[in-house]
Amino acid sequence: MKDNKKVELARWASKYAKENGAKEVSVSVYDSKESEVEVRKQKIEKIQESIQSGLSLKLYVNGKYSTHSTNRLNKNDLEKFIKEAILGTDYLAEDKYRSLPDRNLCYDGTEKDLKLYDSSYDAIDPRQKIDLAMQVEAETNGMDDRIISVSGSYGDGSYRSYLVLSNGVEGFKESTSYSVSASASINGGDSRPSDYHYNAARFWNHLSGEGVGKYAVERALKKIGAKTIKSGKMEMLIENRSVGRVFSSLLQPMYGYNLQQKRSFLEGKMDQKIASDLLSITDNPFIESGRNSRLYDGDGLAARKMTVIEKGVLKTYYIGDYYGKKLEMEPTTGSASNLIFELGDKDLAGLTKDMNEGILVTGFNGGNSNSATGDFSVGVEGFYVKKGKIIHPVSGMNVTGNHKEIWNNLIAIGNDPLTDRSWQTPSMMFEGIDFSGL
Repeated sequence: MKDNKKVELARWASKYAKENGAKEVSVSVYDSKESEVEVRKQKIEKIQESIQSGLSLKLYVNGKYSTHSTNRLNKNDLEKFIKEAILGTDYLAEDKYRSLPDRNLCYDGTEKDLKLYDSSYDAIDPRQKIDLAMQVEAETNGMDDRIISVSGSYGDGSYRSYLVLSNGVEGFKESTSYSVSASASINGGDSRPSDYHYNAARFWNHLSGEGVGKYAVERALKKIGAKTIKSGKMEMLIENRSVGRVFSSLLQPMYGYNLQQKRSFLEGKMDQKIASDLLSITDNPFIESGRNSRLYDGDGLAARKMTVIEKGVLKTYYIGDYYGKKLEMEPTTGSASNLIFELGDKDLAGLTKDMNEGILVTGFNGGNSNSATGDFSVGVEGFYVKKGKIIHPVSGMNVTGNHKEIWNNLIAIGNDPLTDRSWQTPSMMFEGIDFSGL
């Protein structure tokens, strides 16, 4: 629900800044509530609650630009804050590309309920939050003598923001989020394997902690006895929750700042094939209760559904307003919303059975990726698979290659997307991947 006083405050701040020397202004007034609980051995180790309010300001003064923020929302304090911010901005170097977005590309104020806010948030008894964290840990009691420790955690948040641009754009966002998680550590003899699991939801009554602790323990137990195998080219099957680590290295070169600074191996690749025919991705900001659903982005640009990759062909870049001006390209948006992948017809177990020889990757460790060249090297953990059967857990292995090549080696996509994440990644299998170990 809108707080009309904060809407009026944002409007006032925008007007006051223009009256005192700013050519253009972007104002955001926001507030948030968050709580967190962590338990171990059925004792509370951490309980925390925070409430914040603030105002952020983007100023465009005589061809110069600056950003400022404060949690003082009294108008007398803000008058001094805004005047000093404008004065300081005038000492900065000019940047001809800094200005508000074209009004025609911005959010038009049309409201649409994306079902991001749970009105019951403030009515939830704190004891229920503690109990949920306790239950996550309690369900692991007696599972296995090798358990060293298990922690159960709960977290939530409520967020509201009011955007006012001096070009007439106004927007309002509100959302809630809930999560429950577990992390487990196991005595594996010479090793201490660990793992985690979590569930997330927009609405309290959609959140479940059942099985979260047990699954974290089960994953950690499966890592006992991990060993390194011989180096070679093999298949790589990445489970859905780990795909994001690899995919982020394909996404980052699509961003305007990397394109403008010549740090993108995808520069000049629009409408060209960059991946296997199996890879098709849509950016959809309008999914109800989506983790990153929105009506406008941080610049105030209107959200729109976009095809990112279609059957391996690059169809768009992520171009915010500023880099759009520098690149002389029409802006799209400066950040991804909900990424939806075209799916295959098998789950992770089915894909594993299809493997001849390779590693089922369940996690990545360290490493690096070069957005300019596409080269990467990263440590992996998971399971050695031969003729469709898991042989033993794997550790101490590295995978190296180039993103310009491996995405063309994508040979299968799962039907198991992570629907409670903004990147709804399914499991993916690649062939001809270089692993190094013994």
